[in-house]
Amino acid sequence: MNDLQRVALRKPPGYIMKSFFLVLTFIVAPLFLFAQAPQNESNEWPSGPLAITHHQLKTKSALISYTATAGYMPMKDDRDSVKAKLFFVAYTQDNAAPERRPIIFAFNGGPGSSSVWLHMGALGPERVLMTDEGESLPPPYKRVSNEYSWLDKADIVFIDPMLTGYTRPEGKTAASDFTGYDNDIRLVGDFIRMYLSRYNRWVSPKLLAGESYGTTRAAGLSSYLQEQHGIYLNGIILISAILNFNTASAGRGNDLPYALQFPTLAATSWYHKTVTSKYATLPDFLQAAQAFAMGDYLSALNKGERLDPSERTTIINKMHDFTGISKKYLDQANLRLSVGRFNKELLRDQGLTVGRFDSRITGQDYDNAGESYDYDPSYDRTVRGGYTAQFNDYVRRELHFKSDLPYEILTGKVWPWTFSKNGYLNVAETLRDAMVKNPDLKVWICSGYYDMATPYFTTSYVVDHMFLPKDLQANIHFSYFPAGHMMYLQKSSLIQMKQDYDQFVNDIVP
Repeated sequence: MNDLQRVALRKPPGYIMKSFFLVLTFIVAPLFLFAQAPQNESNEWPSGPLAITHHQLKTKSALISYTATAGYMPMKDDRDSVKAKLFFVAYTQDNAAPERRPIIFAFNGGPGSSSVWLHMGALGPERVLMTDEGESLPPPYKRVSNEYSWLDKADIVFIDPMLTGYTRPEGKTAASDFTGYDNDIRLVGDFIRMYLSRYNRWVSPKLLAGESYGTTRAAGLSSYLQEQHGIYLNGIILISAILNFNTASAGRGNDLPYALQFPTLAATSWYHKTVTSKYATLPDFLQAAQAFAMGDYLSALNKGERLDPSERTTIINKMHDFTGISKKYLDQANLRLSVGRFNKELLRDQGLTVGRFDSRITGQDYDNAGESYDYDPSYDRTVRGGYTAQFNDYVRRELHFKSDLPYEILTGKVWPWTFSKNGYLNVAETLRDAMVKNPDLKVWICSGYYDMATPYFTTSYVVDHMFLPKDLQANIHFSYFPAGHMMYLQKSSLIQMKQDYDQFVNDIVP
C-alpha cells in the first residue's frame, strides 16, 4: 500500500465531517426538495411576488395540464414609476402554441366587483358548489373541480380592477385616478397590453368576457384597445349586459325602462305562480309580454295624462294578467312598476320578497308593509358568504398566494363613480364602432329571464338600436337562460352556457 492509499483510508478530521453535514443540510437537501416540488415557483417583480403553481383539470372532453399564475402586474406611468398593483389570476395550458390557443381576459362588474363570480362560478378550474337550482349550501360551503370550465378551449386571465380583490394604488397615487368609466378602461386596457407583452401572447386569438358592469367595460375596451394599442379582438362575451344606461334608469321623465323590464317582471310572476296563463311555455308567455310591453303598454306610458280612462283600465287589466299584482296597486302606482316596489309587492301576502339578481330567490323583511325590500336575498342569502370563504381558501391553499389584505369581493370603496360627462353612458355606440372597424369581431350575449339587474329584453332592445350594417348583424349571437343575473349558478344553465361557449369559440378559431 502506498502513501496515497494510506491517506485515503484515514478517518477525516472532525471539522471536515462537520463541513460535510453543513453542506448536506443547507445546500444539497434544499436543492433536492426543490427538485421534488416543481409545482411551486416564485418570480419576484418590483411590486411583489407571483405565485406559480401547476395543476391538472379533467373536463368532459380532455385532461388539461395547466399553469396558474396569481399575483400583481405593476402598472407604471410614463416615467416608469409604479402607480398601481393590479391583481390577476391567469390559467394557461402547458405546451400550447400561442398562435392557436385563444386567451380570454375576464372580469365582473359592480362597479366595485372583483372577478370572483366568473372565476369561481363558471369559467375557472374550480367552482363553488351550489344546489342544482343555484342556491347556497350551508357554511362553511364547498367547492369542486369544475368540469364545465372554459379552460379546455382557451387560456383565461381574471382581472380585478382598482380597489377590488387585492388591487391597490401604489405610493401617493390616489385610487380615484383609476375609478370611473374612463380611468377604469385605461387601467384594464393597459394591463391587457402589458400581459400580452410579458407573456408573449400578441399572436393569440383574443377575447374579452365581462359580466354586468363588466359588459360596459368590455364594450369600452373594444374601442380603447383598437385605438390606443392596435389590439383587435376576435370575440367579446357579454354576460348579463348593460350597454345603454338610459334604458336602465326608470324614473320620472324616463318611461322606456318600465316597458323594457316588464317581461322580466312577467317571468318572475310566472315562476312564482301569481298568474294563470293560457300559454304552455315560458318563452311563449314572454313573447306575449314583450309584444304588450312595446305596444299598448309603452304607448300608454307615453301618453301620460292624456291617457283615456277606459284605455287606462284596459292596460291595468293586462298588467294584472301578466303579473298578478292587484289592480288597485297598479292604479296607485300610476302603471309604473319599479324594481324594488315590485320585489316587495309580488309576494307581500305571503310575507316574502323576491331577489333582484335572481327573482326566483325569496327573502323575508322586518316589515311586511314596507315600500321596498330590506335586502336582495339573491345576493346575501345565496352567493356572498360561499364565494368569499371559498376564494380566500382557494387562493391560499391551491394557488399559494399569500396576502394580509382583505380580498374585496364587492366593495363600495370605488364610489363616487363617474359614468359619463355628457348624460347617460351608452357604450353600445362604442361597440358598434369597434365592430365596423373590425368586421371579424364576434359578440355573444348571455341573459337570464329572472335577472332584474340587467333585464334581458333591455339588452335586446339596445342591440336592435345599434343599427349595425346587415352583414355585421350576424356577428351577434344570443343565449337565454331560465335563471338570474348569474345564470351559471343553476346547473342546467351552467351546462347550456358551456355548450354555447364551445360553439362560439369554435366559430372564432375553427
